[in-house]
Amino acid sequence: MSDVKKEFVQLLANYGHIGFTFVSAILIGLGGGIYLDQKVFDGRTAPWFTFIGLAFGIAAGYKTLLEILWKNKKTEEKQNHDE
Repeated sequence: MSDVKKEFVQLLANYGHIGFTFVSAILIGLGGGIYLDQKVFDGRTAPWFTFIGLAFGIAAGYKTLLEILWKNKKTEEKQNHDE
């Protein structure tokens, strides 16, 4: 495989990982909030824990997104410095 194709596949995998991680964090937070509302508190707190779970999921998604982007930026800077 040529260098361009390898780089393309690496970038595609990297950005696919970012999207998958972001969406899964949101869905896990939302699912946890719905579970708490419906099963633990028998719907008495609905929709509060759903909103709280969604907010935590979004925050976790953005945190992970920023960590991945910072890691990639440092790797890129190190590669540019080595050249």
